[in-house]
Amino acid sequence: MNLALLSLFIPTFFFVSITPGMCMTLALTLGMSIGYRRTLWMMLGEVIGVGLVAVAAVLGIASVMLNHPWLFTLLKSFGAAYLCYLGISMWQSKGKLALSEDNTEVKAGRNWDLVMQGFVTAVANPKGWAFMISLLPPFIDSSQPLASQLALLVAIILLFEFICMTIYATGGKGLKRVLGHAKNIRLINRISGSLMIGVGVWLFVS
Repeated sequence: MNLALLSLFIPTFFFVSITPGMCMTLALTLGMSIGYRRTLWMMLGEVIGVGLVAVAAVLGIASVMLNHPWLFTLLKSFGAAYLCYLGISMWQSKGKLALSEDNTEVKAGRNWDLVMQGFVTAVANPKGWAFMISLLPPFIDSSQPLASQLALLVAIILLFEFICMTIYATGGKGLKRVLGHAKNIRLINRISGSLMIGVGVWLFVS
């Protein structure tokens, strides 16, 4: 894979992974309520789900790139616009970053139930699909074999997902205290929103 693309891919997808969302909030909540060790079962299901979404998104878009390049450009533009919209919303503090005080208690059953909870959360997350469809294809080099590139990119994504969920699950109480202050929520919204808009603009011009 092109090293220049890889150097852009790594920080971009780390930012996407670390940004609060459905999966990270679930890891945070379970980490506080049932502990990190049992939360690992949910994380296993989530990683499998994210990998499935990433592979499905790339394979679907790859066929579009080959047969209908104009449609791919259109989809990429919509994806970039969506990211910019999310960034603007976060700047306006409309992003769902605030954690509810009621989320400290979560019912968790067997380990298999936790695996399925993580898997379903990842696969059913529309924002996850939007990120994969809009962000992954630009990093694919059409002159190189798809399989090896996809394996490397997905492996990096899954590593980042695991690291970020570990951060949320093990640092739940501290993060909750930090995010509980309105001024800090606004600051986090604006930093995340600015980075999101930057990624969207890069997609437009790539």
